[in-house]
Amino acid sequence: MSLHDDAVLVLKGYASEVAHGDQAELRQAYLDHLARHDDGMWKACGAGHLTASALVIDPERGKVLLTLHRKLRMWLQMGGHCEPQDVGLEAAALREATEESGITGLTLLPGGPVRLDRHPIPSPCNWHLDVQYAALAPAGAAERISEESLELRWFGYEDVPGVADASVVRLLEATRSRL
Repeated sequence: MSLHDDAVLVLKGYASEVAHGDQAELRQAYLDHLARHDDGMWKACGAGHLTASALVIDPERGKVLLTLHRKLRMWLQMGGHCEPQDVGLEAAALREATEESGITGLTLLPGGPVRLDRHPIPSPCNWHLDVQYAALAPAGAAERISEESLELRWFGYEDVPGVADASVVRLLEATRSRL
């Protein structure tokens, strides 16, 4: 199965209890995008492309690990572009979270994506259609900064609204409802 086909299946199965309101609209927009663009998974797609991310949660479930993104200079969850070797969106999200956090042994929370988030980016790509997961760090995990980050830091849930934008706060809220 191709990554494109996997993304369609993941989006069609996106949990009905969270896929209401703006999430239902985004799910349909993502599916429409993939139906129109065979290259809709890839950075080269000028109309935008799907990305995969994961919010990393500490084992005690009281903190999240955010990265100070090198280019954007914002505190964000781990994530980024899909790559040809990714067998699915879950694999892409887990790979990105592992690469950017330096933590091995991350496990995605069951139930598929936690949220969808579409945000504009500079041309020529125009849009990121992010499929957002949550990943639990193993006990004793030690983070290690990657070249994509200026800094990694654990934040208590209550501290996230003071450092991150609304999309990260919404992802945290949706994640907490699954814990």
